[in-house]
Amino acid sequence: MSSERLLAISDLHIGYPENRAILEGLQPSSPGDWLIVAGDVCESLGDFEWAMRLLAGRFEKVVWTPGNHELWSHPSDPVTLRGEERYRRLVEVCRSLGVVTPEDPYPVWDGPGGTVVVAPLFVLYDYTFRMPGVTTVEAALALAYKSGVVCTDETFLHPDPYPSRQAWCAARLKETERRLEERPGGLPTVLAGHYPLVREPTRILRYPEFAIWCGTEATADWHLRFQAVAAVYGHLHIPRTTWYDGVRFEEVSLGYPREWKPRAGTPGRPRQILPAP
Repeated sequence: MSSERLLAISDLHIGYPENRAILEGLQPSSPGDWLIVAGDVCESLGDFEWAMRLLAGRFEKVVWTPGNHELWSHPSDPVTLRGEERYRRLVEVCRSLGVVTPEDPYPVWDGPGGTVVVAPLFVLYDYTFRMPGVTTVEAALALAYKSGVVCTDETFLHPDPYPSRQAWCAARLKETERRLEERPGGLPTVLAGHYPLVREPTRILRYPEFAIWCGTEATADWHLRFQAVAAVYGHLHIPRTTWYDGVRFEEVSLGYPREWKPRAGTPGRPRQILPAP
């Protein structure tokens, strides 16, 4: 029987030397293995290109979707592009290395576990994962600032040329829905994005006010609408398997060293998506 697997990992954060070492040691178990990289590789375009080149040289196919950190215009990065222009540069880097992005035709996995469309999603967030009773974006942000729990996106993630991150999110949702509706053969999917498609995974956050930076209510039914056999995400740094409406959700993040060091097991081992473990 073939040993090829569809694997996934996210939140590599290779600015930390310990995480960079983990990435350097990341290897497929079979020449046919695919790897989904679900965002937050790093903040600098130079480090991003190095990481994707390394992975593209080892795995049969690499599928990437951006996290918020890749989209930051961080003062430590000599590349000063913002917003959509920065995203397009990341896409160009990936394409030069043969890495699949949310802008490319969705690849079809025809291996152990069935035939599915692997769809990398870039949809951002729109502050709709709000606390109970909080009805506006302004109130949600005010509550987060009052609690002292504010995502660094508010400083470094610019939505240019869109007037806001919510507007960028709305544009991405419209385009992504169109692409998913037109996917090859109407096949089942593996939906892979940086953010969870549904609100439920954020309910265990230590600081629930942070959930407004973790997704959008607009994707709450996508795992059903688009026949997902699995949904892959990261961002929360809480790796685990959960089930919603009978669909398997895999949070596949490595996270920061202070988070993964206390955990049992081998850090940075990609999660197997297909065949289903």
